[in-house]
Amino acid sequence: MRDPLMTGYTPTPVAGVTPDQRIEVQSRKVACDGEAAGSLGHPRIWMTIEDREVCCPYCSITYVLAEGAGEDHGH
Repeated sequence: MRDPLMTGYTPTPVAGVTPDQRIEVQSRKVACDGEAAGSLGHPRIWMTIEDREVCCPYCSITYVLAEGAGEDHGH
């Protein structure tokens, strides 16, 4: 999930309400504009996966780092 020290906000998934959409990615830096959620979208934001996954604070799509990917630590 998002580092609470970066934004102070981490979405909490709610069963039956929050979309359970997980997208596997190859890089620790990911952009989300909400289009993958099938909606009209939201402003494009860039997130950094610190551990294994990060959740978009706008649309709650969870981006999961693929096994063995992203070992560059963002460099």
